[in-house]
Amino acid sequence: MDAMTLTVGFAYLLLGALCGGSFALPSKYAPKGTPWEVLWGPFFLLITVVMPFALGPVLVKDFFAIFAAAGPAALVLPLVFGLLWGTGSMTLGLSFSMIGLSLAYSLNYGAQIVFGAVAPMMVFHPDTILTAQGAVILAGVAVCVAGVIVAGRAAMLKERSLQPASGRPASSAAGNRRMAFGVVLAIASGCLCACYILAAGFAGTIGMLAQDEFGNDPWRVSCAVAAVVLWGGSVSSCMYCLGQLTKNRTWTQFAAPGCGRVLLVALAMAFLHNGALFFLNLGFPLLGTLGESVGYASFMSFAIIVGNLHGFRTGEWKGASRQSIGWIMAGIAVLILGVCVLGAGNAMGVK
Repeated sequence: MDAMTLTVGFAYLLLGALCGGSFALPSKYAPKGTPWEVLWGPFFLLITVVMPFALGPVLVKDFFAIFAAAGPAALVLPLVFGLLWGTGSMTLGLSFSMIGLSLAYSLNYGAQIVFGAVAPMMVFHPDTILTAQGAVILAGVAVCVAGVIVAGRAAMLKERSLQPASGRPASSAAGNRRMAFGVVLAIASGCLCACYILAAGFAGTIGMLAQDEFGNDPWRVSCAVAAVVLWGGSVSSCMYCLGQLTKNRTWTQFAAPGCGRVLLVALAMAFLHNGALFFLNLGFPLLGTLGESVGYASFMSFAIIVGNLHGFRTGEWKGASRQSIGWIMAGIAVLILGVCVLGAGNAMGVK
């Protein structure tokens, strides 16, 4: 593996992060007052069921034959860890309502970077953890986590500076318990979300079959790997949204005026989301032995940077304090440094 291959791999991750950091942007154009499940229910249905089944046979040669040839044994772990990824996506939404967006995102992304980098290394390449290369990569992960913490601090300062004093009463014991549970839930959701990269790693047999026996190009292989992981995620994500639609009695919203606009927004979000996974699956195999670990941490760091840049572009930071803007700039700088350390660590394995 040469330096050019590594460069191409990181370029794919950057393209994926551009999609991943942008996928929620269309939600700003949904009609005001749209219930969460009315937008996100179609979104999860599109990304986990409709798009894999509709586009898979078009983009991948012998799409269904690949999974038949792989057999049930090769599908179990990708589906199981895909289900865990879907569960993480749902529990992140719950943590928002308990501790707020800024803190929930900070804890979730930090957990994703740590778990998404360390777990694949421990599962697929445990012998590298105690090497010099492993130490540099773990140091890069630590720097990225520091960047997430700084960015989270910036987001909390921003919200504080944009909100006038509300005169809220002191927190109650029940409120403190809710906050504590929300913190635990946000961290757990980050670990579950990061199961995507483990699922993709366990789908390696499917990827090899798609390429070696069925003659698919790497980009087509990426689509096949993503499909099986997303199918696993459909169980938890779609079932949760079905439950919310029934509980909140919001099924009728799909017949209300403006529903077409909601569905178009969900479709745009779905293409960006699955585009991110496509480039992630395409990029991490090019990074060498520790591609899963380095790739996921780099991808998440890039996505955080892209998301914050969108925040500046769309006016989310307008009127925020200079202190909060200084913190977010510092956070972005630390994240870029962390990705550089990850790249240097990964390059240590280039022969």
